Amino acid sequence: MSDFKVSIQNTTNKAIVKFELNKFITNHQSFEYNNIDEAKSSPLARELFYLPFTKKVYISGNFIAVERYDIVQWQDVQDEVATQIEAYLNNGGVIINEEETPQKKTAITVYAESTPNPGVMKFVANKKIVTALFEFTSIDEAKLSPLASELFHFPFVKSVFIEENYVSITKYDMAEWEDVTLEIREFIKNFIEQGKDVVLPDATETLQKTASQLDAKFDALDDTSKEIINILEEYIKPAVASDGGNIQFIGYDADVKNVSVLLQGACSGCPSSTFTLKNGIENMLKQMLPGKVETVEAING
Repeated sequence: MSDFKVSIQNTTNKAIVKFELNKFITNHQSFEYNNIDEAKSSPLARELFYLPFTKKVYISGNFIAVERYDIVQWQDVQDEVATQIEAYLNNGGVIINEEETPQKKTAITVYAESTPNPGVMKFVANKKIVTALFEFTSIDEAKLSPLASELFHFPFVKSVFIEENYVSITKYDMAEWEDVTLEIREFIKNFIEQGKDVVLPDATETLQKTASQLDAKFDALDDTSKEIINILEEYIKPAVASDGGNIQFIGYDADVKNVSVLLQGACSGCPSSTFTLKNGIENMLKQMLPGKVETVEAING
């Protein structure tokens, strides 16, 4: 029995709700169905069309989006639909009948992007490749990621950071990026095109990174820690993500008013960026949480 979990995500279109899953259910392909006849190749979509309010079903990556007719409001039925999808998948229900679906080669593109850290290069794909973020600093840590495990076979790879649609690689000084970037870019592109698992299906749950696990951790924190996390999420993380890195909250010591954060990906290991980030985060938290934060400790991942 698979352990699928569904979370409900609202969209800008009030008629459409996304039912997001903790695992990928399509091999980098997307499917759209406008009625039950079109859905003959998808038993899951057909099940959803049996609901009288279903107007359209869209299946892609790790989510199912459903558009409704106006006969109901989503708040009245979305929990029931989420439960139905979860039960269907966990009982081994078929999502797409591949033999009835015309096979189209998925066009994968990967481009390399430099980061503020000269030791880190970011490789960006045109598809979502993971549902959570992962960092591996050795081949032993990378057992849950076939992609990271294979990347560590390149002798110059020091660490691998994987987020939604990109891979940030930290290299040893033995190699120069101009000599290895093309090789790594092609390797990642071919890996994704072959439909291999970037991370194993249960990696998110094993590493305590599912939405429900993260929500439970957040709910258990004190109010100031929650405020700090919300500030990091809104003001800091988007900027560092664009540079191929991440800031992870570790803890808050109310007695000395100290915040500990973990620097990952391109943020880690670069003395200048560590100093700049530490001071930037410290100044922002001092300003936004006066009297609650005095210092920030930035730890390299």
